[in-house]
Amino acid sequence: MRVHIETYGCTRNKADAEIMEALLLKAGYEIADLDSAEYVVVNTCAVKDPTEKHMSRRIKELIDSGKKVIVTGCLPHVNPNAIDERASGILGVKSIDRIVEAIQLAERGERLISVEGWNERAIDKLELPRVWKGGVAFVVPISEGCLNACTYCATRFARGVLKSYKPELIVKWVKEAISKGYKEIQLSSEDTGCYGFDIGTNLAKLLDEITAIEGDFRIRVGMMNPNNAIKILDELVEVYKDEKIYKFLHLPVQSGDNEILRKMGRTYTVEEFEEIVKEFRKHIKDLNLNTDIIVGFPGESEEAFQNTVELIERVRPDKINVSRFSPRPGTLAAKMKEQIVGWKVKERSRYLHRLRLAISYEINKRYVGREVEVLTHSAGEKGGIEGRTMNYKDIILPDAPIGEFVRVKVTKATSTYLMGEVVE
Repeated sequence: MRVHIETYGCTRNKADAEIMEALLLKAGYEIADLDSAEYVVVNTCAVKDPTEKHMSRRIKELIDSGKKVIVTGCLPHVNPNAIDERASGILGVKSIDRIVEAIQLAERGERLISVEGWNERAIDKLELPRVWKGGVAFVVPISEGCLNACTYCATRFARGVLKSYKPELIVKWVKEAISKGYKEIQLSSEDTGCYGFDIGTNLAKLLDEITAIEGDFRIRVGMMNPNNAIKILDELVEVYKDEKIYKFLHLPVQSGDNEILRKMGRTYTVEEFEEIVKEFRKHIKDLNLNTDIIVGFPGESEEAFQNTVELIERVRPDKINVSRFSPRPGTLAAKMKEQIVGWKVKERSRYLHRLRLAISYEINKRYVGREVEVLTHSAGEKGGIEGRTMNYKDIILPDAPIGEFVRVKVTKATSTYLMGEVVE
């Protein structure tokens, strides 16, 4: 039996897909390309309404083409009604260990639906096998779920309340990945900032353990929310000085207005966000600051939006991920009054996008003429070799060996990436 896995969304889903692939291979199934596969596992994302619609269309398209489809990921939790009723099986994010059972039942004409509530079933995914696909980067999940209750977020319906994985298991996976030749470890979670709060440890302590591992590798720390990062700020800044950690900080602020943050259920203030940024920049040279903004949240007045603009102009992040608010099923924000009309949301989104490109370009221009260390990743989609600087900026090189640390001179900058040449 041939199975194809399609994965969408975050790095957590990528890791989940590798678990399912390993389980299928162990059971004797063949992992195949889409054309030859009889079953397609669609590992879905449902973080935004447009993404959900795309998932729904894709599932229907595959079934219409004659494929038997098993749906996994976040969509079964967030909006099961968006899943075609002809799907051969449906698994929630905490039932991916049942993928073999789902296909075996489907072969007999039966249908496994296992979409657990966040507190109904717990699996430790670091205890499950993974396939080693090779390459430069390897994703290591450090926890699942979070401690926040953001009023717009539907992902928490799938991932649930924080479950931190044991540090010794995380370290074991990192060591094995390094022994197999991986050069970049991507620590993944819904919120890395709250790692360990449920088991008596924290992210900084975990990073201390990982940086102590022998080998020439780099660690990319995933997104952390300000309300949790600030609790361990001094420890975090100190461990970030280690050369094995990319000088990359993904700290989503979401709004520059404290009242909107309150309505969002974000339990920090603009001032606390700025305090974290100030401390990191004070001690970490060339910090690459990424943040997220949601525009058009219910009740976002012109003044509130202007507060966001002014925050961005003050802080000047290297990159801003701008999202238009879209109400998600079952969330408090979907029921709030004062929903912002679509044209205004688009207008604000375009304004912020132009602002973010201008700021990013100004920052990136400062790198031109500098020599930097780069970890090469893969062939670029439009030619050349794509790599990452030690503060995790994208850079394109004409040619270089893949999976190596190389010295590079930056020759050109754009708003979204750098260009350079290897220094002989």
